[in-house]
Amino acid sequence: MTDRMKYCETPEFQRDFKRLSKKYRTLDEDFELAKKAAIELYHIKGIRNNAVFPIPDFCGGPVQIFKLKKFACRSLFGKGVQSGIRITYAYNSVSNQVDFIEIYYKGEKSNEDRERIKAYLK
Repeated sequence: MTDRMKYCETPEFQRDFKRLSKKYRTLDEDFELAKKAAIELYHIKGIRNNAVFPIPDFCGGPVQIFKLKKFACRSLFGKGVQSGIRITYAYNSVSNQVDFIEIYYKGEKSNEDRERIKAYLK
């Protein structure tokens, strides 16, 4: 397995991200850091840092769905990794690819969009 991870985004994720980045100005930089500090540590290095969680019911086969819960957004002052920003993504262990499915703020929405995940998996 290679240490290079490929990242892709669904159109719905891009829409969510654009909307949130207007509200939280540091989101772009924070997102890049989260890829390295959480997602790559978890999938490439095998380091369990309590930031990435598999979503039950979507963890069979080479494509598994995960939620990144510990996301440090500097625009949300004083919150650190408890910012409330959540990212849902699919990880393909064969191609070492991450497809970002959804990003949301927990204050606006309590859980991932399971219908969106099902639509992605089809």
